[in-house]
Amino acid sequence: MTDAASTPETVAPSFASTRALVDSLLARDAFSQWLGLEVLEAEVGRSVLRMVVREDMVNGFGTSHGGILFSLADSAFAFAINSGGVLSVAIDCTVSFPAAVRPGDVLTVTALEDSSSNRLAFCVATVRNQDDVIVGHFRGTGFRTQRPHLPPP
Repeated sequence: MTDAASTPETVAPSFASTRALVDSLLARDAFSQWLGLEVLEAEVGRSVLRMVVREDMVNGFGTSHGGILFSLADSAFAFAINSGGVLSVAIDCTVSFPAAVRPGDVLTVTALEDSSSNRLAFCVATVRNQDDVIVGHFRGTGFRTQRPHLPPP
């Protein structure tokens, strides 16, 4: 259950919109940029991202390294729990891989904050491939620092 008093309905005053805040987070996130993440949607408590799995992301079995899918879901989780304007960090995350991911797959993740309090945010993220097959289940817990996001210097 979301505590309305602790989960902002608007973004930090220093940002014009939720999308501007998420774009600012992505602009400062070199790893998410290396993944080639594209922000499709950004709302308070929700984010949708897309990426294409490249050849340099595969493991010795010819499938995507599990860290790639985890990182995609983790970025979506981070954008979802930070989109309200309060600096929030992960304290626990788990991921399951119900189907293999291969080079060339187009992955889309939807992360949704499903409950929160003044200090904690709980989020689920589902990763699907281009055929709408679920290839990842992610669950994360975030800690809210109570500090607002500020624009980059």
